[in-house]
Amino acid sequence: MNFRVHAACAILGPRQVGKTTLAKMFIDSHYEQNYHFFDLENPIDLARLENPMLALSGLSNTLIVIDEIQRLPELFPVLRVLIDEKSKNRKFLILGSASRDLIRQSSETLAGRIGYIELSPFSLDELPDPNCDTLWLRGGFPLSYLAETEDDSFFWRQSYIRTFLERDIPALGFQIPSEQMRRFWLMLAHYHGQIFNASELGKSLGISDHTVRKYLDVLSGTFMVRVLLPWYENLEKRQVKSPKIYFRDSGILHALIGIRNTSEMNVYPKMGSFWEGFALEAIIRQEDAQTEECYFWATQSKAELDLLIIKNGKKIGYEFKYSDKPKLTPSMRIACEDLKLDHLYVIYPGTLSFPIAEKVTVRGLI
Repeated sequence: MNFRVHAACAILGPRQVGKTTLAKMFIDSHYEQNYHFFDLENPIDLARLENPMLALSGLSNTLIVIDEIQRLPELFPVLRVLIDEKSKNRKFLILGSASRDLIRQSSETLAGRIGYIELSPFSLDELPDPNCDTLWLRGGFPLSYLAETEDDSFFWRQSYIRTFLERDIPALGFQIPSEQMRRFWLMLAHYHGQIFNASELGKSLGISDHTVRKYLDVLSGTFMVRVLLPWYENLEKRQVKSPKIYFRDSGILHALIGIRNTSEMNVYPKMGSFWEGFALEAIIRQEDAQTEECYFWATQSKAELDLLIIKNGKKIGYEFKYSDKPKLTPSMRIACEDLKLDHLYVIYPGTLSFPIAEKVTVRGLI
């Protein structure tokens, strides 16, 4: 966490991902006793902040931590005033379970005053002895990945889904029936790795396209779903303009559709697309790529690229193949030529790396 640039730092990520634990580790190593912690899920702390200006303006030369900020978004204008009082030397560490787009007041009110860090579930490069199959099955939420048994992990994720639907979404101010959202979320599982079709989903659920997009925004804004936008080139080809949908945590996806163990996962008909989503998230984390740097590309004639990362002036492409022996395909050649890729990596479940063409390399996920 870097307070050299901004007086406020926000750690955003899904619930139960470890934001509070990380914040307390930071406090122990940098602030010891010189801090004030407000947990907005604690009724006592919530009451303490009923008059936030009165409660916070007397604090100076200290770190102020506010957990679950999405429960009290009206705090942001107050924080702006407090941050601008430079003589008080306050630092603010804000934790939230919704994106800055969902908590719009943070990006609007604190523009230029706050830096953001997104904390995601465990990834392969964060684990000292990563078990790829275990992480793929259970996902990266700490209590799911570290559970003693697969049954314990599955039960935890089922409970997480129920709490998310029944408590977390209403707490954000959305009046969406939990069963309706569950049905939408489950139907979205069948679009994992596919082009999003709001009209098709709306007809199936008996709701409007507008409502479908609203539900998707909620799941995207709470870090459950990644909406991967299409990239366009100035080509004489018809290009796909609708986004793709991926579940950000493979364990939540498996729990939602009822996959309990590795045996069930290995025989599931859409296992290939499920692994593609798992690998895609891993690569984005490895490359430290921001959402606005990640795209996919596809044409109506079926040429496509699973992931395009545009970063530091380079275009790097990624194809994900659940195969022991991935090969160069015509689609890969077209993507390299049309997009003028600096390099294309073909990611597969193996461990060896080897070139299969100029600027095309097969690479293991680990």
